[in-house]
Amino acid sequence: METITHLPEIKDGKCFFPFYYRNEVFYDCMKLKTKHKWCSLNETYQGYWKYCSEEDFAKCVFPFWYRHMIYRDCTEDGDAFGKKWCSLTQHYNKDKIWKYCD
Repeated sequence: METITHLPEIKDGKCFFPFYYRNEVFYDCMKLKTKHKWCSLNETYQGYWKYCSEEDFAKCVFPFWYRHMIYRDCTEDGDAFGKKWCSLTQHYNKDKIWKYCD
């Protein structure tokens, strides 16, 4: 298992979204070679991070634009498995950033 950083976890910090880590952009907490999902406390990861709690996970953005429609709630449209999803930005057509709804 890879160690994220040599610095200690900061429990009272606030997740910064989106954040940059290893030349990628993350809009939600991530799980990359770690046991639990985590987030950066800076716009560009600088070694300051924390494990995500329930309130840290990315929230759906409404309304959002998908294909030729505006959605004000989670939708099953376009999902091969019929699961409801939402955009994490207002412009899904451009950004393609999303998550499944609970």
